[in-house]
Parts: sequence; C-alpha cells; structure tokens
Amino acid sequence: MNIPNEITGTLSKTSVGSVIAVNGSRAKIALDHGGRPAGSPDDDDRLSVGRILKINTGRTEVLGMISAMRLEQLTVDGLQATRNVVEAELVGEIMPPKYGKSLEFRRGVGTYPTIGDKAFLVNGAELETAYNRSYSAAVNIGSLQQDDSVQAIVDANGLLSRHFAILGTTGVGKSCGVAVVLREVLKKISQVRILMIDPHNEYRASFGDKAEFVNPNNTNLPFWMFNFEEIVDVIFKGRPGVETEVEILAELIPIAKKQYAAGHNIAPGQSLRRREGTNINYTVDTPVPYRISDLLAALDTRIGSLENKTKLHTYRSLKARIEAVVFDPRYAFMFGKLTVDDQMSSVLGQLFRIPIKDKPITIVEIAGFPSEIVDSLVSVLCRLAFDLGVWSDGKVPTVVVCEEAHRYVPADRDRGFGPTKRAISRIAKEGRKYGIFLGVVSQRPSELDPTILSQCNSLITMRLANDHDHSIVRAAVSDAASSMLEFLPSLGSREAIAFGDAVAMPMRLRFGELPPDRMPKSLMRLSGAVDIESDVENSKEFLGEIVEKWRTITADTQIDADDPLMPHAQAAAERPAPPPVHAPSPGPQSGRPSLLKKPISETPAFADRPPLRRY
Repeated sequence: MNIPNEITGTLSKTSVGSVIAVNGSRAKIALDHGGRPAGSPDDDDRLSVGRILKINTGRTEVLGMISAMRLEQLTVDGLQATRNVVEAELVGEIMPPKYGKSLEFRRGVGTYPTIGDKAFLVNGAELETAYNRSYSAAVNIGSLQQDDSVQAIVDANGLLSRHFAILGTTGVGKSCGVAVVLREVLKKISQVRILMIDPHNEYRASFGDKAEFVNPNNTNLPFWMFNFEEIVDVIFKGRPGVETEVEILAELIPIAKKQYAAGHNIAPGQSLRRREGTNINYTVDTPVPYRISDLLAALDTRIGSLENKTKLHTYRSLKARIEAVVFDPRYAFMFGKLTVDDQMSSVLGQLFRIPIKDKPITIVEIAGFPSEIVDSLVSVLCRLAFDLGVWSDGKVPTVVVCEEAHRYVPADRDRGFGPTKRAISRIAKEGRKYGIFLGVVSQRPSELDPTILSQCNSLITMRLANDHDHSIVRAAVSDAASSMLEFLPSLGSREAIAFGDAVAMPMRLRFGELPPDRMPKSLMRLSGAVDIESDVENSKEFLGEIVEKWRTITADTQIDADDPLMPHAQAAAERPAPPPVHAPSPGPQSGRPSLLKKPISETPAFADRPPLRRY
C-alpha cells in the first residue's frame, strides 16, 4: 500500500538519500547530491546534526533525528565510491489520516524502514504535526531551534503531574527559562498553585502582582509548626544537637503543649494550674501551639529542683540557647508575635494561596531568612505541602518548585539536612497521589540525589559543561533520542533540550523572550547598579545606609510589656557585659565562670560545636 500524497507533502521532491542499514533504533542513510535535494540553492535544505529526516516506508513516514555524519567508502553499482552517510535515531512516525482526521504523529516505530527506502527533508507543516500535538493544556515556551517558525509546545498537565526538572549551568538563562515555563503554565491551568523556593530572591520581577512574596518582613511562621527535628535545628542554629539537651527538650515540649491546651480559651486571670490534668496527650511533633514562656518556666522548675548540681550546666545551656534564638530579631518571623494563637489555617492559606485571589504563586524569598536555619525552613515548607495534600485528599493541587535543589537533596548522604531530604523525597515518590507535584531546578545534577531526578518524568536541560553532569542526565533520560545529549556542551544561551512525557518527542528549543521588566533579578543586577563612582559623598551615604541596615537587623527588637516573655527579655537586657576572656568573673556559688554571664559563643556548650553544614 502506497502512502497517500497528502501525507508526504514533499514526495514529489528529490530524495536526499536511501537507507543502507537499519536496526531497532537507528537507520543509516547514504546521501545523494552532498546531502541536499538536487537543484536546491537554499541553505535551509542543508543537512546537519540535529535535523530531522523522514523515511517513506509505504505505510507511514518514519522520522529520524540525525545524530552523526561522516564519509564512508561504499560500493555503488559495483564501483567503489565515497559517499556522505548520516545516522538517524528513529523517534516516531507520521500516520496516514483516518476518518477525515488530520495527520497524526505517534512516538515509537511500528513499521520499520528497509534497505533502499528513500529519505526526504521534513517541512514546517510536518514538524508542526510531529511536535505540536493537540494537548488539552498545550503551552508555548519558545520555538524549535531548527525552525523558529514552529512553536515549542509542551503539555502542561504532563509537565506538572509527573514532576519535572530544569537543569543548566550558571549563566545560560536557566532562571529566565524557569520564569517562562511557569508563567505560561499559570496562564493555561488556573486552578494549580505554585510554591517556589527562591534562594536568591530573583523572581520577584518575573511574576509581579501574580505572586505572593514571603519573607521575614511580611510573614509569621510560628515556631510550634516546626516538628521536633526542625525546631532542634533552629535552636542549635544548624549544628548537630547536644544529645542530653535534645532529650530534655523532647520531654518538655509535650508538657508545654499540654499546658497551652489546658489554659486555652479560659477567662482572663484564671489559673492554668487547675487545668493541667487534661487527658489530651501530645507528641513533640503534634502541630499544636505552645508558649516559649511555658517551656522556659518548665526549665526553671527543673533547675530549681535539681539535687544533682552537675546537671545544672546542661539545663542552663539549653535555656541559654532558647533565649538566644527567641530574642534574636532575625527570628522574629517565628517568635516575634506577642501572643501565641492557633494560626495554622491562616499560615497555610498564605503559603498555599487558599483562596488563590489572582495570586496563584507563592515565592519564598529565602535570602532574607537566617542562613543557619534555611534547611529547616525548607523542610517545614515541603512537609506542610505534602501533609496538606494528604489531609485535603488531593483537593489543593500544588507544585513545589525547588531552586538550587542540590543544596537540599544532595547526592552525598552525609551532607544536607535529613528532614529536608525526606520531605522533598516524599513529594517526589508519593506526592502525585495527593496532588502535590515537584519541580527541580539545579545547575549541578551530579550533586543532586539521583532518586529525586529519576522521579522527574520530564527534563528540560540547558547547557552543561561538566562530564559528570552529562552522565547523570544521560542515565535519567530514557528516550530513544538520547544522542541529543551530545549537544549539551554546545547549546547557546536560552537553548534547551526537552525530553519526557511533556513533549511529543525530544526537541531542541529556544526559550521565548521575557519582557525586560520581567527578567529575573540575576539578569538585571549590572543594569541596575547604583551610580556611586562619580560622587564621593554619595558613596559615603550609600555605605552608611548599608551599615545601618546591617546593624538594625541584628540589634533592633521590640517586646511588649504584657508579653509573658518580658521577664526573660528584661533579664537578658540587664545582664552585665561579658568580662574579658582572660579574666572571667566567678560564678555565684561554684567559683567558676557563670554560663549566664558570658556571651553565648563563649559558653562551653557552644564553644566546641562543629561548624555549620556547608554545601
């Protein structure tokens, strides 16, 4: 059966060559006329690596992507001749129209070419047929590299619902690509929410009034919403916890929760002690409120009742750690609220846009938070996203986009923060069941947990120069056209190769351009530099403002007189200045330096701590 002319479109043109070898995934084609149709003066008809050919099998047209070109000695009509030969990876086929329908592209090959079958160039209409399938949620993110008149269409549903990754080294336009993809997806799918972890505060301009921006200045993320491992990470400021102190904390937090529950919603002035016998039992991870003042009071009670004075050091050290965090103004987004209320619903509403109110994306600007607790902060956000999906029965579809993902889920098991890795891994492995999806953005896929990457069924890969990164991506790509990865070191700016469920077949594309005012901040820093070179006085004023901001964030705090923590705050403020290190003042009873009269960094419990985790 001959293939209908309306499918071929270009069968009347001279073929570019004939098949001389074929296997399950590739065809070898000997070219005629140097690799372009006879008489064609158009350089657009010139064959090169990455272009697509079609091979007429008589039933269908098999599409093959050129992966290699070379000269070979061939025998033609009994004579030795040197011919140009190309190898093409077979990626799919164009089917004849049925029942009045238009041409249809199908991934995979049902009818293989045979020796002597003719190969032709594809035209724009056939590229449209191959790449631009009729998805219910088709979004245009750019154009094909080989033909900029053909849109690069991806399936938004396939991209989000099966997880995706956008990879690329620094400076290739990765942030721009992420912004293009998310902006287009939000235009097409109105009911989805996006929670973006933005470690460099660079996406504010890209989404404008369509996004809710979360930073320490405008959010309240109560400390009691952190689970035990996360709050330990906060109290110990990113360092491993001291075992004895962690055990004490595990005993006292449930007591503080029980005490809050016993006294909640009682009349003002009513004693809390009468209600302490409540039968509700809480664990350290139950997400219910408790007061730091109750926790410190429980510590004071233990300290006052200790008969073995050798344990005083442990309790006082833990108390000093808690106070150091609570009264640090950088942690005001956790501890700064004067009263402790059950605000879990409002916090979830802000973070996950319930209701959306024309702001479907929440961007958490991580750079404004204390660097030593970034891991625990990301852990809280990802864990809350997953739990919200579970307890809502998947009724709140949410995409968690994690920029610099290799920082939070590193391949090295000895690096990173365990709860953060577990929270992101749960989304990758189980999130789809509950409407929670994952977007991974990274410049170093070789440093990213391969399990996470393997769960991403769609990959958009930009230029990667590192061989180890190439091997990781190659292992994650299952498409027949994996040889396209050979292009990775030579991709231009804004160029990418897309694989997986979100595209009809692997495509090399160029991302669409963003308006200048929507560029991520990382691309605007040089153009937005302050003119401080020509005016010395202006430079001094500029530096003065920087220093003032720098000092204010770690020195300015306000505590209300009615706050139950006020006695502790006053005690901390009235503490005498620390004595010189070489001449410590004696403690009140033991004759040794008092822990409470020394700066936190000099107390024995803090002095020998291991350094902060580094990525």
